[in-house]
Amino acid sequence: MPEDLPHETPKQQRVLITGTAGFIGFHLARLLLDEGFQVCGYDGMTDYYDVNLKRRRHQTLMQHAGFSATEAMLEDGDRLWEVAEAFRPDVIVHLAAQAGVRYSLEQPRAYIDSNIIGTFNVMEAARKLGVDHLLMASTSSVYGANEEMPFTETEKADTQLTIYAATKKANESMAHSYAHLWNIPTTMFRFFTVYGSWGRPDLALFKFVDAIIDGNPIDIYNHGDMYRDFTHVGDLVRAIRLLIDVPPVRPASKDEIEEGDSLSPVAPYRVVNIGNSDKVSLLAFIEAIEAELGIEAIRNYMPMQMGDVQATWADASLLQRLTGYRPQTDFRDGIANFVTWFRNYYQK
Repeated sequence: MPEDLPHETPKQQRVLITGTAGFIGFHLARLLLDEGFQVCGYDGMTDYYDVNLKRRRHQTLMQHAGFSATEAMLEDGDRLWEVAEAFRPDVIVHLAAQAGVRYSLEQPRAYIDSNIIGTFNVMEAARKLGVDHLLMASTSSVYGANEEMPFTETEKADTQLTIYAATKKANESMAHSYAHLWNIPTTMFRFFTVYGSWGRPDLALFKFVDAIIDGNPIDIYNHGDMYRDFTHVGDLVRAIRLLIDVPPVRPASKDEIEEGDSLSPVAPYRVVNIGNSDKVSLLAFIEAIEAELGIEAIRNYMPMQMGDVQATWADASLLQRLTGYRPQTDFRDGIANFVTWFRNYYQK
């Protein structure tokens, strides 16, 4: 559905979102609530980063009459099922995960517990309930060592470089099997370097702004020779909102699948990139932060970090074909928006 068309919610759709106290889950829940959806949130409130920030997000969502939330771990399959069965969602959007490429080098087991076992529990709930659409977060990190850019959903992605990326690729395979076996319409979306207000403290933009304001040095990996497809969180959740209305349908034959579509020939399953389709250099990103703050950063140039990739860049043409929409926020505007939020929230 193109962005400029009205969204119809004739029976007040019910959406279960995992990770509503998280960065992306918070923004998606707020968007859906503003559009009249009934939203049930589920979040483990882990201490991977500041729990107070997570609680403030949930407190903001609680201002909406249509929002309810449960604090529990995804690994607790019985509790997740209890919540899902009581709420009876039409749609499940699974965003909760143990995030962070670098943290996966230190605590790999956390990724197995949350991203494998937790995701299995979500898929089981979707199967038992027979939801209209299951949407789950993947990542551009699954492209791993692939070098042909921009990345397209139809190319093979078998060279993951971290356990985080490996668990997300495993999620894609798990979801495909469930879509095939149980006919669950499933969309996996691959995110590309998401940033914006209410962002995670471990993300580059947050760390850079915080350090520059305080006069501390910032670490710049691969000596600055890095490129990312920076995607504003507002654009990202708008894309997810539109994808909710486009559940995949199992094709009768391979001939029905259009060129460039990642739709599975044997399941109602599709992978979709959500990115800005704009490869931006890390140094240009830092310069934009400096310009917005009016402060020059103290730069600490570092070698490439283990498991990292030199560049990411999304082909978002499939997203546009399906929804009529593609992310387009200029990174300079997105940085300005984040700095305004950061200064207000932290009084800096």
